[in-house]
Amino acid sequence: MVATMTATSTLADYYETLQISPSAEADTIQRVFRLLAQRFHPDNQQTGDAERFREIHDAYRVLNDPESRARYDLQHSEVRQERWRFAALGSPPADDFASEEQLRCVLLEILYSRRRTDPGHPSLSNSELSQLTGHPREHLEFAMWYLSQRKLVVRDDSSSLTITVDGVDYLEHHRDGSSNARRLAAKTPL
Repeated sequence: MVATMTATSTLADYYETLQISPSAEADTIQRVFRLLAQRFHPDNQQTGDAERFREIHDAYRVLNDPESRARYDLQHSEVRQERWRFAALGSPPADDFASEEQLRCVLLEILYSRRRTDPGHPSLSNSELSQLTGHPREHLEFAMWYLSQRKLVVRDDSSSLTITVDGVDYLEHHRDGSSNARRLAAKTPL
């Protein structure tokens, strides 16, 4: 059964769960699944994790079946398009300082929305943030470093970013009626 999206939850990103590309071949999916399943199997004394194993198994079950994968890919594509629409930066600012400030604001807005809409999984990986903003990961490094140093975001055990309470407060106190603030007010599920 393919995971479905409701107003209060998000579609699980099975490609991210298996750490593979959406264009991965069937043999790659099987190979990666075997490696991850062995690592996170509950019987593994050193690295076992029952919840992570279940997530990996669910992802494999859908992505390994061509028909289920095709249905999932349709939903996955729709969610990605919605995220892109939300994260569109609009017209480029006049200078690098304004551009960098706008990028930091967009990153905070995305993480804020993710925290609000999916509190059980509030973090996003560097690759997800890269896709959502349309910037290569290398171009996001300065913004992520700055936000981290200001303690507006933190990295979790998998190096994904999550907005902090300070980040939420900062974002809510610096809303000024700009297009960034209007995007925040929209109820767009991630």
